Amino acid sequence: MADMLNRVTNLLRARPDGPFPQPSGASFHPSGQVAGFSPEIPPATHPSRHYRTLWISDIHLGTAGCQARYLLDFLKHNESDTLYLVGDIIDGWQLRRGWYWPRSHNDVVQKLLRKARKGARVIYVPGNHDSMARQFMGLAFGDIEVADEVIHVTADGRRFLVTHGDLFDGVMQHARWLAYLGDSGYTLILALNRWFNGLRTRMGYPYWSLSQYIKHKVKNAVSFITAFEKVMTDEARRRDCDGVICGHIHKAEIRTLDGLVYCNDGDWVESLTALAETADGTLEIIHWTHCLDESSASRKATVLETP
Repeated sequence: MADMLNRVTNLLRARPDGPFPQPSGASFHPSGQVAGFSPEIPPATHPSRHYRTLWISDIHLGTAGCQARYLLDFLKHNESDTLYLVGDIIDGWQLRRGWYWPRSHNDVVQKLLRKARKGARVIYVPGNHDSMARQFMGLAFGDIEVADEVIHVTADGRRFLVTHGDLFDGVMQHARWLAYLGDSGYTLILALNRWFNGLRTRMGYPYWSLSQYIKHKVKNAVSFITAFEKVMTDEARRRDCDGVICGHIHKAEIRTLDGLVYCNDGDWVESLTALAETADGTLEIIHWTHCLDESSASRKATVLETP
C-alpha cells in the first residue's frame, strides 16, 4: 500500500515533460530542459504568433473530456493563413448517448467560424466520430470548407496527404463494434484523467496527461500506433506525396519512415497539441499545456521540427 501511495504521489508531481516518453527527436539535458523546446515565457510578454498553416484534430466537442478552455486559449494566441480541422471535431458517438454541450464548446465553434470570416481558409476533414459530416463534401459551413482529404503543399514545395486516418484503421473498417467498445473504455480513462488533473491543479502542478502515460505503458497500444504510422506513410507513397498529416490516434508525432515524413497533430482531450507550418515550410508540434490568459500560468511550447 505504501509503495502504491508513493507511485501516485510521484505521478501527481510529474512535470509535463516527464516521465512518459516525449515525441521522437526530443532529448533531455541535466538542467531539466528538453532540446528543441522553447523556454517558459511569461504570458504578459508572449505575443500572438502567425503561422502559414495550423492543423488541429480530435477536439471531441460534446464530451466532458474535451479541453475547450485550453483550445480557446490556443486559438486566441495563434493565427494562420490556413487552418485544417483534421477530424473528430464533434463527437457524434457520445452525443448520441447523451447530450453534453457546455458554453465553452459553443465558444470553440464560434471562434472557428470567426477565423473563417476574418479571412483564414478553414478546411474541415471529418473523422470517424463526426463521419456524419462526410455527406457534405464539397459544401461549406459558414465559410468552412468540408473535404474528405486534401493534398497540402508546404512553402518549400513538399506535398502532404491530409486525412483523419480512420479510413486506414483496420479496427474501424472491419470491426466497428470493437471500436465502440474501446471508445467506452477510453471514456472511462479520460474521466480518470480529469479527476487526476483536478488534483494536480489544486496542488499547484500544471496539466499532465495520465491517459497518455497509460497508453505508452500498454504494449498493444504501442504496437497499434507503430502499425498505423506505417500504413499512413505507405498510403502517402502510393499518392506520390512526401508525407502524411493525420490525427485519429491521439499521439502527436513528427518522424521519418522509409524516406517519408509522418506527422500527427495529436488531440485536445489528452495531449493538447497542434501541428504548425512556419513561413519557410518547417513543420512543428506545439504542446499547449498552459493557458496564457491565466495569470498564475506560463506556457511551455514544445517545438519539434521536421528533418
